[in-house]
Amino acid sequence: LMIQRPPRSTQSRSSAASDVYKRQVIYLVDITQVPDFNTMYELYDPCTAMFFFRNKHIMIDLGTGNNNKINWAMNDKQEFIDIIETVYRGARKGKGLVISPKDYSTKHKY
Repeated sequence: LMIQRPPRSTQSRSSAASDVYKRQVIYLVDITQVPDFNTMYELYDPCTAMFFFRNKHIMIDLGTGNNNKINWAMNDKQEFIDIIETVYRGARKGKGLVISPKDYSTKHKY
């Protein structure tokens, strides 16, 4: 499982890497250096995490309507690890879309 994130991402994702290092690799992609990748995956947010498994983009249903990526900062390390494990289990079974263990549709209450 490969997780792509821009270099300006949060500390919780970096610290989560040490706990799931056997299943994933985190690549830092400077979005100013790869403009084609920005257009293809709509990488305009300062904090974005995307999941790939065997060169296939794995989407995750977080309840937000955007299944392609996580584009907000997570403060809870275990929450991010749970998402990584869910994506990994689904990707190993051949699923291109997995359901998040938590519904984020009500995360931002206005």
